Amino acid sequence: MTPKRILVIRLSAIGDVVMASPLIHALRTRYPDARLAWMVLDGHQDLLAANPELDRVFAWPRARWQQLARRGRLLRLGREMWRFLAELRGEHFDMVIDAQGLLKSALWARLSGATRRIGLDSREGSARLMTEVVHSTRGDKRISSEYLHLAEALGLPANPFPMVLASSEDDQQRAAALLPAGDRPFAVFCPFSTRPQKNWPASHWQELAAGLGRPVVILGGPRDREAARALAADIPQMTPLAGDTSLGTAAAVIRRAGLLVGVDTGLTHMGIAAGVPTVVLFGSTFPYHDFPGDNFRALYKQFPCSPCKRRPTCGGRFDCMSSIRADEVMVAAGELAV
Repeated sequence: MTPKRILVIRLSAIGDVVMASPLIHALRTRYPDARLAWMVLDGHQDLLAANPELDRVFAWPRARWQQLARRGRLLRLGREMWRFLAELRGEHFDMVIDAQGLLKSALWARLSGATRRIGLDSREGSARLMTEVVHSTRGDKRISSEYLHLAEALGLPANPFPMVLASSEDDQQRAAALLPAGDRPFAVFCPFSTRPQKNWPASHWQELAAGLGRPVVILGGPRDREAARALAADIPQMTPLAGDTSLGTAAAVIRRAGLLVGVDTGLTHMGIAAGVPTVVLFGSTFPYHDFPGDNFRALYKQFPCSPCKRRPTCGGRFDCMSSIRADEVMVAAGELAV
């Protein structure tokens, strides 16, 4: 039976939502008349809300619900949970795609009331809540490869399979007001991640900024604000915007850039989705080896301990990242940038 109402669930993180975004166009192409929705964590909806091929975005306010529970406001919590669930079930979805494959996402798939529930690599016992499970190919390091495999398993058109980064008119106007003046295309630096072993030394970023000879905008989240300001101190061409933009405005900033250099983090993946010339610095994580188009470079120095992922063994030296020199990044950037 052809589905009429489809829900995709990929709650987080930023990079994963961006890499799963090709599913939107694939589903819209296969089912042009279906109502298409996505569930994401509250705070990440800006990645999707401006996409014209989506009919609705559900933002799960997990952090707010946790806060209400901690404060003992259980009646208010119950009301908000009931309202959210009622809106979800009111869509009468007949197909749900759990593109996260965890218990928390599978629970929402089950609570949606959909009779057909398809899970991607369902873990934590979540397969029991699915009617179908699709297993991705392990070891495939193409970007978005697991979602491409899911699309192919579902018979969706997947050639091409482009990531999408949309931004609203309001976000584009906010971005324009924040950007440095001048005619030369600016560069975006995305230096921050949640794991220190994925980060590049601050001195390397400063050397790169000086060598590029163009305006640089630093993006990141609220927790990165002070580090961004310290990075830009005494370097006039660097503008620290970390913590000062929403995700939607950050997307609009990235779409205007002539170059993006970043570590393996969600904002960097947004550059790839936007088609901006992007240099990605990998260390504790293994690099993707197949990017869409020729606008991207991955720099990676392999050590005997590589990739350590979440278990570094170098005593905090992070040699895999510090060994990438600023002049190497400048060469890669020079091959790409406008």
